[in-house]
Amino acid sequence: MDTEPPLFDIVIIGGGPTGLFAAFCAGLRSMHTAIIDSLDVLGGQPSALYPDKFIYDVGGHPAILARTLISELVRQTLPYAPTIILGETIGGLQRGDDGLIVLTGSRGRYRARSAVIAAGGGAIEPHRRLPSEAGRLEGKGLEYILMDMSYYRGRRTLIVGGGEAAVEAALAVGRAAQAVTLAHRGDALRADPATLDRLREAGVEVRPGRQLVALHGHTWVESAVLLNLGTGCEETLAVDAVLICAGFTLTLAPMHEWGLCVEPDGIPVTSRMETNLPGVFAAGDVVTYPGKLKLIATGFAEAAVAVHHAKMFIDPAGQADLDRSTWLVPRLREAARRNASHREP
Repeated sequence: MDTEPPLFDIVIIGGGPTGLFAAFCAGLRSMHTAIIDSLDVLGGQPSALYPDKFIYDVGGHPAILARTLISELVRQTLPYAPTIILGETIGGLQRGDDGLIVLTGSRGRYRARSAVIAAGGGAIEPHRRLPSEAGRLEGKGLEYILMDMSYYRGRRTLIVGGGEAAVEAALAVGRAAQAVTLAHRGDALRADPATLDRLREAGVEVRPGRQLVALHGHTWVESAVLLNLGTGCEETLAVDAVLICAGFTLTLAPMHEWGLCVEPDGIPVTSRMETNLPGVFAAGDVVTYPGKLKLIATGFAEAAVAVHHAKMFIDPAGQADLDRSTWLVPRLREAARRNASHREP
């Protein structure tokens, strides 16, 4: 007998900065919340594409590392116990006869009274995945997204790629890993001279003119085979972790199938962050409207607006409470208390 899919007050599609702040706003409003993201880690594009880059458009922080911002947003959100569903791609969204929103993913179905799309530039997919023989080790030492540094601690790590992202990843991983090797097909790395100087100082072994041709291991990565493009000889390298830095593709393609209006520059929304689908709101880089400015700070504001009106949508009778100027103060005090109790010692 099939079990009924879980029901949430609000499902937030996207676990980046905008989605995480939307979940916090939903927590303030006592909404039963789920965050769904196609990546295996929270953080969206900042985690996947530039975790060690500084961000300059967040109020109160002259500069903050992307990974630190994500960590703080997670800490702000977790006290409200949202359901977090990672590695899940939403392929279908429709409204059922009962008025509920039904989302169909690669791993299951979910029901919600409202939804906020906070998908950034779209679903993040690696440009190139390894063939299935090596791909079976994905999540077992083989990754396409830079993981938390604890993942690499004490491990012999191979990073594949010749661009700035690969170099920055090698520098970051080098602070935790037992050893780091950076292999790339070209003759020279594509990064600025100052970054390359840091790479040399960090003691990262660089192997130019190499192509990854195979990975071996039973339940975890044990070795990688590199082809020397100059000599035609193969080299076997004992490794415990492999990170492929070959770039990413951002796509909004699945959303076209939802009946959602999607324009070339994003999802059109009203001043309430409403899409053309009742009960479905959107915020962050994924939306478009006259004068739209793509900043993390803008996404935070849009998330607050979207969640506010999602709450109105599912609970119109609560509008008077939400409109009272005194409503937010005790909730914010409670949020501060919860976050203080969750602060790491």
